[in-house]
Amino acid sequence: MKTITTIGFDIAKSVFQVHGVDAAGEVVIRRQLKRRHVLAFFQKLPSCLVGIEACASSHYWSRELQALGHTVRLMPPAYVKPYVKTGRRTTWLTQRRFARRSPEPNMRFVPTKTPEQQSCLMLHRTRHLFIASRPR
Repeated sequence: MKTITTIGFDIAKSVFQVHGVDAAGEVVIRRQLKRRHVLAFFQKLPSCLVGIEACASSHYWSRELQALGHTVRLMPPAYVKPYVKTGRRTTWLTQRRFARRSPEPNMRFVPTKTPEQQSCLMLHRTRHLFIASRPR
């Protein structure tokens, strides 16, 4: 079996998409995973580069995958948008494009936030919503 070097990982509410390629860019694995099977799947893999679209829950998955020894890169949603050919982001074609672009050195990525940083941001957003919704 060929060694997976890069994985495009699309997180969702219940079914996640995984698209793995080798060093030559050939597809090695493409499958759907339920939430409860994600960590077990990545534990079995050797260390590789995992690309995820940045969102609130991607920081959690980034921390979990980094604890397993993987290198995780979070791509801002604005950079993921050009890879979407259809209206749905969960297609394997989008993940294939994302897996091929993640190793590029000139791409900008979002650093993984700690739980404390995320809770502070939540407080700031909540305060902003309260200020915006108060009567004038």
